[in-house]
Amino acid sequence: MPDAIDRYARERYSKLLHGNFASMMSAPEREVFLRELAEDARRVTDDELEALFEADWRPRLTAAWLIGVDRRAAWRDRIREPFLASDFVFAGQGYCFALARFGTFADAELLVSYLDHYLARPELRYDQEWALAALHHIDADLRTAYTSRYLRPGGLWESWSAANSTDLPFHKMWLDLLCSHVQRAVHAASVRR
Repeated sequence: MPDAIDRYARERYSKLLHGNFASMMSAPEREVFLRELAEDARRVTDDELEALFEADWRPRLTAAWLIGVDRRAAWRDRIREPFLASDFVFAGQGYCFALARFGTFADAELLVSYLDHYLARPELRYDQEWALAALHHIDADLRTAYTSRYLRPGGLWESWSAANSTDLPFHKMWLDLLCSHVQRAVHAASVRR
């Protein structure tokens, strides 16, 4: 369904990648971008989302953001397989964002499965920072401590981050900021309805 890719992903994915919209756009541009994202997240059909998932990483990244913005938790199982497989570069950022937005114990457990596997492989650098930041976001909302198992001395994060240059405090702050921007846009869109 190339129309779905043209409509939702082609002009949007580069702004979603790394959360670029939060740092590379002026406040008025970001407001318009997020308003349109929230509106599209509400109106995109399941068939269109599935078409996005059948394409490369750009549409998959976009689909995951649309799912996360609208909190379509029914898509959790569809996200699970490609997330755990890490078969497409950058798409995992979107999956982590969606799971952080859903924010349930099931989402935390999915992130734990990912981190248990990929933090044990320091030679692989995929979306580990995004996943740990998403888990931290869920911990804050649910008042849980899933991240503590990774952050203790000698934990998986310590060994993985020793082999990979990373800034976990920044990633935590960044994901929280992205979720906050999106939540304000979703709230504003619901008030306008």
